[in-house]
Amino acid sequence: MTPCLEISANLSDLFTCSNVNGFVRIRTPFLYPDGDVIDIYLQEKNGQRTLTDLGDTLGWLRGQTIARKKTDKQESLLQDICLNHGIEQFRGMFFLRVDAQQSFATEVIRLSQALVRVSDLWFTFKTRAYESIVEEVADFLSDLKIPFDQNVKCKGRSGRTRNIDFQTRNSLRTSFIEVLSTGSKAAANSKVDSIVSTWHDLSHMRVGQQSIEFISLFDDTLDIWSAFNIQQLNDLSEISYWSQPEELKNLLCQTT
Repeated sequence: MTPCLEISANLSDLFTCSNVNGFVRIRTPFLYPDGDVIDIYLQEKNGQRTLTDLGDTLGWLRGQTIARKKTDKQESLLQDICLNHGIEQFRGMFFLRVDAQQSFATEVIRLSQALVRVSDLWFTFKTRAYESIVEEVADFLSDLKIPFDQNVKCKGRSGRTRNIDFQTRNSLRTSFIEVLSTGSKAAANSKVDSIVSTWHDLSHMRVGQQSIEFISLFDDTLDIWSAFNIQQLNDLSEISYWSQPEELKNLLCQTT
């Protein structure tokens, strides 16, 4: 029996198949968190059947964040998923081999469920702690070879010591970056108020020959920030969004 006939006979009509570039593509009813359909591909070679996602799942996951690498916790969760579902990961692809004695339909379901669990790691990106995104920003700056210091202490006009997340430098410009990240709308206003206070207290550093650029970097992976939040800081600093890394790069690398 051909794979498509097996699918028709053993799975619901919600599973469909077609031939694509030497593979049988199995379109499943399972979805990624943003609603994209999860596809599985079957390859038959020398009598061996292999099911794989051809790297689609990790590719989708990478598209949800600009982080250059997964955290140790995320890597550990991936390994747990592979172990619990009995699948393998190789070169960014998830796959399993289907023996003749195994139910083809059961294995399709098993891989599909594993891919759903992998895609759910998206929620660890969305709910990551402030410390995690600061690590991502540090990795971002390192990858761009932008010199920086973290947790810089500066005394403001009030006499109070202010902690700045990042200080970066190039030949003509020094920048302070404050990162705004929270998973709670209730905490968003207080976070903004704190940074407004910091920028006001350090505003004298924005003038003169050795002026410093202020950048408020919003983690906009969650719909947390109001237009008023952004406007408050727009009056005191440059606004940047973590979802738009090229704009942040341009702010940091400009020399005029």
